[in-house]
Amino acid sequence: MPKQLNLSNLSPAQEREDRKRVGRGPGSGKGRYSGRGIKGQKSRAGSHKMRAGFEGGQMPIYMRIGKSRGATSKDAMPIGPFRTETVPVNLRDLHRFEDGAEVTPESLVEKRILKNTKIDVKLLGTGDVTKKLTVRVHAISASAREKIEKAGGTVELLREPKVRKPRHHHKAHPTAAEAAEAPAEDEATEE
Repeated sequence: MPKQLNLSNLSPAQEREDRKRVGRGPGSGKGRYSGRGIKGQKSRAGSHKMRAGFEGGQMPIYMRIGKSRGATSKDAMPIGPFRTETVPVNLRDLHRFEDGAEVTPESLVEKRILKNTKIDVKLLGTGDVTKKLTVRVHAISASAREKIEKAGGTVELLREPKVRKPRHHHKAHPTAAEAAEAPAEDEATEE
């Protein structure tokens, strides 16, 4: 590099590459078909502006596969309020915590049991607990709750469990023969 820079000794740090000039004769190496081959959709102008997932007009894969039933609104992700997902954490993973420690989604991330706190945490009962822990998670299995409380720990849910509505079983419509018998019985009871 020169001692003093001025307009006479300036040079770019990296030389510019010449623009590819196509269709300028066979001697250029990019003549005749300009590197696009012969015919077909990819040889035409505008052929590289197809949206992602476009399969040339054939029925695309995302329309060929089966659909999951249920609510699919964007604000009810993953798919509807009926299919929510949780990250499973087993009791065997809690051996990293000290006796009397508090187990929360944030502390699970600190101990590198979870990657992040974006998805709700469900504690499952695989393994044993010998330490007294205070557990605060979104959901917990019955066996995990039993083992933690047996070890002297406590469990608090960060989200109330969903109350399942009782299903109403509809009575089947009476057949024609049963419908004909019903008025006859009513008349007999009136007399």
